[in-house]
Amino acid sequence: WDIADAVSRSYDIEGMHVGTVAAGRIGTAVMRRLKPFGVHLHYADRHRLPREVEEELGAQYHESWEEMVPLLDCVTLNCPLHPETEHMVNQRTIKLFKRGAYLVNTARGKLCDRNVIAEALRSGQLAGYAGDVWFPQPAPEDHPWRTMPHHAMTPHVSGTSLSAQARYAAGTREILECYLAGKSIRREYQIVTGGKLAGAGAHSYTEGDATSGHATKKAKR
Repeated sequence: WDIADAVSRSYDIEGMHVGTVAAGRIGTAVMRRLKPFGVHLHYADRHRLPREVEEELGAQYHESWEEMVPLLDCVTLNCPLHPETEHMVNQRTIKLFKRGAYLVNTARGKLCDRNVIAEALRSGQLAGYAGDVWFPQPAPEDHPWRTMPHHAMTPHVSGTSLSAQARYAAGTREILECYLAGKSIRREYQIVTGGKLAGAGAHSYTEGDATSGHATKKAKR
């Protein structure tokens, strides 16, 4: 084994400044998992967490994710895709990142401009990019994230374990039973009601379409 080569890009996360863009159910869970590793936690969200949660996690709040990322060694995207977040990491905002930072995206592939990410890895602006989300999905053979350096990409399967599938089934059953019984659907299960954003959807999304794009037509099935 060439140990020197194997660890040439290896660093401890302890002591790093790590921030999540969005701190909803998933973003907050990510911070809870990171806390034992001794990192400095940051988050940006349109809705500030309760003070007791911030104190529990030792998390610093930032009103704008663009103001937060220059401070971070690692950025994790945990926000939904909607018109405000489509290509939020682009040619302009990638320059806000600390040079050599890491970016983790397990939210939606279209949060990032794919060509900007590939170039940032080649230039060293980003030290690494990891995720399981692509745009489009499945990714075509010529997708730049397949061949860019210093990536840790996987198919979009991290939320599809057998345990997760059992939770999906239970949630779907609950929604159907509520609907058939004329009962209100649990708020966290609501995205749209009566043609309008509702529940978790109203909390997290803005109206509009962020799913179109030229790459859709190139996807090879």
